[in-house]
Amino acid sequence: MRQKLDALFRQGFVRSVGVLVGGTALAQALMVLILPLLTRLYSPEDFSVLAVYTAILGIISVAACLRLEIAIPLPQCDDDAVNLLALALCSSAGVAGLSTLIVALFPMQIITLFAQPKLEPYLWLLPLGIWLSSSYAALQFWTTRKKRFSVIAKTRMTQAIGGAGAQVGLGWASIAPLGLVLGQMINSGAGIFGLVRDALKNDRPALRAINWPGMQRTFSEYDRFPKYSTIESLANSASIQLPVIIIAALAAGPEAGFLMLASRVMFAPMALIGGAVSQVYLSRAPDEFRKGTLGAFTANIMGGLVKTGVGPLIFAGIVAPVAFPFIFGAQWQRAGEMVAWMTPWFVMQFISSPISMTLHVTQSQRTALTLQILGFFMRVGAVVAAAHWAQRWIVEIYAASGFIFYLVYVCVVVAITNIRIKNLLNVLKPGFFIAVLWIILSIMLRVVHWKLT
Repeated sequence: MRQKLDALFRQGFVRSVGVLVGGTALAQALMVLILPLLTRLYSPEDFSVLAVYTAILGIISVAACLRLEIAIPLPQCDDDAVNLLALALCSSAGVAGLSTLIVALFPMQIITLFAQPKLEPYLWLLPLGIWLSSSYAALQFWTTRKKRFSVIAKTRMTQAIGGAGAQVGLGWASIAPLGLVLGQMINSGAGIFGLVRDALKNDRPALRAINWPGMQRTFSEYDRFPKYSTIESLANSASIQLPVIIIAALAAGPEAGFLMLASRVMFAPMALIGGAVSQVYLSRAPDEFRKGTLGAFTANIMGGLVKTGVGPLIFAGIVAPVAFPFIFGAQWQRAGEMVAWMTPWFVMQFISSPISMTLHVTQSQRTALTLQILGFFMRVGAVVAAAHWAQRWIVEIYAASGFIFYLVYVCVVVAITNIRIKNLLNVLKPGFFIAVLWIILSIMLRVVHWKLT
């Protein structure tokens, strides 16, 4: 059984991940390569506006579909799945419409709440961004169900080109910070049109199964997702994004802008590898769960993540304080220091995020909800406490709370999937050796830099 599982992992899973990674590598590389240009076209204060916009968008859009989108790959028949898709898209449109009304009626109250007056001219982009981002997520899960990973990869490339073009072009024309905000919106959701075109081309028979009775029935069958997963996702997103808003409002100087750059640089490899693995993991995990092999399957995924991504993340964290001023400009040195503090958090998030869907596959929504509420109070509470008593260390405390939360998350996933610690350590061991090599290389580079300076 183990040999059969390993062969299956090497063939189908790796091929699927390869399609997504290969298709999105250029997109992620493009977004990273333009950062040195963006940091010279836009100021840290402009990045602070982008950080607050992205934080608000992230909190709302993640729950705009009532988390029905993550249930789309789970049903065995397409009739149920396509009605879940319809429900998710309807919910997305409804939340975007409500957001439009709130932005139109209470713009000054919103600006006062977030203490970002420079955001006021761009509030109208929030409802549109919410609709694009959440609708793209729903359609992406449908495409994942159909295992058309190349289509997802193409839309990500389209989004990256559009977002990068908007940010560079408007920055060159000194239209700031609109260029950053508009580019971010394009990069997060413009691929919706490509996914719709693909669904209309290939899935018309399935789409005809959408009807009101079917939507009511599937909503009742999967109501645990709106009941538990919506609050869970809000708690998860708010635990990450709300501290950014607090830091932007309370911290002296453009701390949120530095935090935005640090996060974007570090999230690039996570999005490239971890995001691809997450999509394919969800497409296969329900079948593995039904066969009783989810634990071994999940352990193999964790081993692959440690081998491919943990070493480069640690390397980036060690060299960032000296590399950031050279790459992005002297005024961005603080962002490099943040990366060093945030590296343990990113390592644990890189490992836990792709396998977090285990809690939904195993119908452990209550556990997931409990975890995310715990994470919300832990992370937001840490930032609020730091704002009052240790404001100088507010970002560092935020980073430490992230590491602790994701470490707990990994432990819960291991327990739920009944992975034996001994087996897990055997799977992870090759990755540990690779990470040590990356650490040695990074230390050597730091020593060379110290001698040269």
